[in-house]
Amino acid sequence: MAKRDFLTLRDLSSDELLGLIKRGIELKRMHAAGKIYEPLKNRVLAMVFEKASTRTRVSFQTAMAQFGGQAIFLSSSDTQLGRGEPLEDTAKVLSRMVDCIVVRTFVHSELARFASASRVPVINALTDVFHPCQVLADMQTYFEHRGSIASKTVAWLGDGNNMCHSYIDAAKRYRFTLHIASPKSHLPDAAVLARAGDRAVVFDDPQEAVKGAALVVTDVWTSMGQEQEIERRRLAFSQYQVNETLMSLADPQALFMHCLPAHRGEEVSAGVIDGPQSVVWDEAGNRLHAQKALLEFLLT
Repeated sequence: MAKRDFLTLRDLSSDELLGLIKRGIELKRMHAAGKIYEPLKNRVLAMVFEKASTRTRVSFQTAMAQFGGQAIFLSSSDTQLGRGEPLEDTAKVLSRMVDCIVVRTFVHSELARFASASRVPVINALTDVFHPCQVLADMQTYFEHRGSIASKTVAWLGDGNNMCHSYIDAAKRYRFTLHIASPKSHLPDAAVLARAGDRAVVFDDPQEAVKGAALVVTDVWTSMGQEQEIERRRLAFSQYQVNETLMSLADPQALFMHCLPAHRGEEVSAGVIDGPQSVVWDEAGNRLHAQKALLEFLLT
């Protein structure tokens, strides 16, 4: 059987993605019940990270341990990539030694090159354009708290970044409507937006975008690698903070999510992220279970 990669949500069908959510919930229940389940015993996951990570790294390493396998963490300074070895050469070597490769890097096109040269499945652990693993956890969290997200409205506030792009893909795959409120200088990529058709709608006014939303999502205003733009971005996004006033315009049962780390007082108020509508800690914990479902799907 041909290997499958997971570089964007578009690599899986709607049915497959829904199956991952249900399986992630089931695996979470099994783990909570103390059931030992080791479908990846003696399998090895390589983790090639060129960017810092907390949740992604720990969740993938823990997933492999709980599944009976092992994970090897490789930073660019630990490998010949840091000395200029071509991506394709590294992919060809690693994929002859391990069963799956998770990559966190800067440029998405480089990840695609790496995956093309690999014999084994490659998983996108974050690039400058997409962060699909996070959205798997987000969707699982919504399903656990509120049931199906199909036909609901989701509001994205802030930067039209990699998380926003993956939410645009998710709108198409999970069949919800995405309202995006971003400054004109920081809108999502037009080509990514176009793929969603009428599933994604851009708003000038964040209050209009949030009205009636079942889920409100945001991210940091300044992502990794953009630190030199902090002050300019704070000014650009000053009207896009998710606070209590904004949340009051959403559906009364609306949930709030953030992929973390968060900056209270910037993109979100403390009252929202630490308040009753926030499910960010369940969302973070579900990185483990959603990714276990993904690894099982790709490797078994």
